[in-house]
Amino acid sequence: MANVSVYNMEGAQVGTIELSDAVFGVEVKENLVHQAVIQQLANNRQGTQKAKTRSEVSGGGRKPWRQKGTGHARQGSTRAPQWTGGGVVFAPVPRDYSFKMNKKEKRAALKSVLTSKVQENKFIVLDELKLAEVKTKEMKKVLDNLKVDNALVVIGADSENVVLSARNIEGVATAAVNTINVYDLLKYNTVIATKSSVASIEEVYA
Repeated sequence: MANVSVYNMEGAQVGTIELSDAVFGVEVKENLVHQAVIQQLANNRQGTQKAKTRSEVSGGGRKPWRQKGTGHARQGSTRAPQWTGGGVVFAPVPRDYSFKMNKKEKRAALKSVLTSKVQENKFIVLDELKLAEVKTKEMKKVLDNLKVDNALVVIGADSENVVLSARNIEGVATAAVNTINVYDLLKYNTVIATKSSVASIEEVYA
């Protein structure tokens, strides 16, 4: 099991915590991580792009000139793709880009990213993270104490003040234990979690 230092909000080390190998010490499977990121980005696509084909643009019902004898190339419609105002060849149509991954694969990808964050010393554990009031300056002070400027803060219940205090800080985001995903974990350089959040992660994803 990996031992990680535990810090307080002032940035001082106050102890260590032993992380479960079932979540933070698994074999890193890069292929599943890649697939999970592609899935999330694909599922977020609206898929509403649309352009008209030659059968959908208006006009062009009449042959512009006779077939032979004009010196022009033969044309059957002024709405063919090569004409200005014509239809689009292989025009995009609304479609669903989403696809599914098995639950076990998604969980394995998430564990792989958490493991890699621990291995790269980019997983910071706090003994607690509580703010008495909504104050961006206080949240920024905590991040400065930890020497972090780009982080995903994993929070537990009763952390509304933390969420509201962090939302205006560039390069910082918050996520509940049950909403963390592979894309967000990779997007931010550092993952910050409280001891209670770590326990919840191990309980949910073990």
